[in-house]
Amino acid sequence: MIPVILSGGSGSRLWPLSRESYPKQFLPLASEYSMLCETLSRLHGVEELAQPIVVCNEQHRFLVAEQLREIQVTPHSIVLEPEGRNTAPAVAIAALAAIEQDKDALLLILPADHIIEDTSTFHTSLNIASKSARQGKLVTFGVVPTSPETGYGYIKASESYDSSQAVKALPVVQFVEKPDLTTAESYLSSGDYFWNSGMFMFTASSYLNELKQHAPEMLSLCEQAYSKSKRDMDFVRLEQEIFMQIKGDSIDYAVMEKTQQCVVVPLDAGWNDIGSWSALAKIAEPDEHANIVSGDTLIEDSQNCYVRSEHRLVAALGLQDMVIVETADAVLVASRDKAQEVKRIVERLKLEDRPERIHHRRVFRPWGNYESIDEGERFLVKRIVVNPGASLSLQKHKHRAEHWVVVTGTAKVTRGDEVLELHEDESTYIPVGMKHRLQNETDVPLEIIEVQTGGYLGEDDIIRFDDVYGR
Repeated sequence: MIPVILSGGSGSRLWPLSRESYPKQFLPLASEYSMLCETLSRLHGVEELAQPIVVCNEQHRFLVAEQLREIQVTPHSIVLEPEGRNTAPAVAIAALAAIEQDKDALLLILPADHIIEDTSTFHTSLNIASKSARQGKLVTFGVVPTSPETGYGYIKASESYDSSQAVKALPVVQFVEKPDLTTAESYLSSGDYFWNSGMFMFTASSYLNELKQHAPEMLSLCEQAYSKSKRDMDFVRLEQEIFMQIKGDSIDYAVMEKTQQCVVVPLDAGWNDIGSWSALAKIAEPDEHANIVSGDTLIEDSQNCYVRSEHRLVAALGLQDMVIVETADAVLVASRDKAQEVKRIVERLKLEDRPERIHHRRVFRPWGNYESIDEGERFLVKRIVVNPGASLSLQKHKHRAEHWVVVTGTAKVTRGDEVLELHEDESTYIPVGMKHRLQNETDVPLEIIEVQTGGYLGEDDIIRFDDVYGR
């Protein structure tokens, strides 16, 4: 069984914590580990499990690689999408990669941003699904609903779910769109509707055969983009021009709603897709006033609120049914019944070309991270952390000079034709137009303070001459 982890989501409804450059699947929302790491870790104990295939956006490639390294998972491959085209093409590419090594490859399709509390029950459902999948069925996992949710699509099965009986794969009658509240209540009471989890299992050949029947143009373009892909370490870089011609579609629309081979395996294992702040609140323990609080907070005379502080003290007084989320550069205040609509704020940020849509104040790079501390008309101050053994590119800038002060660690600095070794409290100056590189050849993090000065301080003022990360 090859896990295929879909890690291309943007998580816009969890703004301001989730950003385009660092979306929710890379955040530790439910434990000390990121949701991507949790998705892979909960597979421990599954028999005959192969190395995973991860499909992600190209800009997230080093985040994926680093997080897999942290949990000591070696991937089969990390497939890089030039741009998201929804789940059907992503899974097609993964199936093509898997079938190269095993023509009978069994694929387990998992989004990277779900929570499943009962791992044992989840594994039982996987075993049941695998039997049907090996017989040529396309299996979807239907979550046993616990409330009349209007934010999920539903799956109608041929039989009602009975928790007292053994779980089995059931023929799918139909997929239905997100309902209104009255319809959702009727689904819940009927017992034969399940939440559509977006998790699947099938053999690679079964999926490709169905895609050939129902979306032949999509399959053809996927085959071309993959056949002309380039391998770079663990990364598979798809041919961009061909891939961009693919018309995006979900697995549900492209295949599952059209195939005659679809079955659903009920899943009653504490599933949550963390699709909004209200959903995240459901997995936390409330206080005596039904408030969920995290970080440095002071709450008085308030009920049923979700308050999260990431950076500063947040105080709330006399509030009810509110969501407050604070980060270093943005604060969200919303009514809990509007939590599903946070993406409207993100759309406004996009229209106004605001950087808060894309980046946090701390920006992660393959070599480490940097955080903007202060800025003015002609200066910018950053705190830069370089990981052990990591190196920035050999580069120069047309418009800015840089002053570096080592706070902790030891820096190897290329400065024009000279190479320096700087220790704590030592500094150097990089004039405009001078080639330079910052390296950390030690086994401890390097931290420096960088002061940029000049008429233009944008991140695009970089001319690279050599880069170990292929940027």
